[in-house]
Amino acid sequence: MPHYQRLVMPLAALLAGTAFATSAAADELNIYSARHYDSDQALYDAFTEETGIEVNVLEGDSDQLIQRIQREGEASPADVMMTVDAGRLWRAEQEGIFASVESETLAERLPDAMRHPEGKWFGFSQRIRAIFYNPDEVDADEIATYEDLADPRFEGEVCIRSSNNIYNQSLLASLIAHDGVEQAEAWAQGVVDNMARDPEGGDRDQIRGVASGECDLAVGNHYYYVRMLKSDDDAQREAAEKVEILFPNQDGRGAHVNVGGAGMVEGAPHPENAVRFLEFLSSDEAQALFASGNHEFPVVDGVEIDDVLASWGDFKKDSLNVSELGENNPEAIKIFDRVGWR
Repeated sequence: MPHYQRLVMPLAALLAGTAFATSAAADELNIYSARHYDSDQALYDAFTEETGIEVNVLEGDSDQLIQRIQREGEASPADVMMTVDAGRLWRAEQEGIFASVESETLAERLPDAMRHPEGKWFGFSQRIRAIFYNPDEVDADEIATYEDLADPRFEGEVCIRSSNNIYNQSLLASLIAHDGVEQAEAWAQGVVDNMARDPEGGDRDQIRGVASGECDLAVGNHYYYVRMLKSDDDAQREAAEKVEILFPNQDGRGAHVNVGGAGMVEGAPHPENAVRFLEFLSSDEAQALFASGNHEFPVVDGVEIDDVLASWGDFKKDSLNVSELGENNPEAIKIFDRVGWR
């Protein structure tokens, strides 16, 4: 039996009223979550088992949850907001959703790159934006970096999602941080020139594009590929088996890293419980649960990982503080607009 109350609400309900009775009871915690993984139940149950604190969860889209917290104002019962991608965490931060947290446990357990400089939010799982390629058409040595995707020799060979996709926005934000605005814009223009088709679909659609021969190269988050490899759907599994994954920039900064993360809500009615939960998310037990539900990488070293992820061995990950992905998000959107990335 789950130790928590879970509410999955439609848009109209999300933007009106309050999810839970506002209470200062010491033995509960209210989480607003944009994560939609059934495996998170085990995470909440483990926290309750360890602390005795009952967990209430409201699930919805990240922007809708931000709006709800704002509408609820000082009466909001929200203690913690969880979401995915540094861009969304940054948006919540800019809207004043998060309070600063000081925690020796989080400072010791989490790498610097996974902590907001002011403790506004923390990254608890890593997601790699990888390159996928057709091994019958492309040699892995030809596509060593993200920058190579803009090389004219790959004209008409790249499948990638639209510019309104937050994962692509964060990838471009990382290029702004490393290469500067001018070079990042040149890269975006080069990728547009190399597109095999107008951007469409999700990450799995890009992988399927490579498998079908529509394109030879694609960009997507690693866990979509793992989902396809482990799918009960024969078509998805067979498509993934035709494609190889590549982690770029291994001779330089490393592969682009984004996060699933969380922060304590400003004015949280249960601030001590909120901090305990954030600290719990950095524990080995929680790290394994948090990451395994979506085949993501833990942020704490030494935690057991998914078998497919383990088969890839060690590789270099970008150590850029993920807060910079959010800070560069507005400029990334402007670049996409200027180069006509639809």
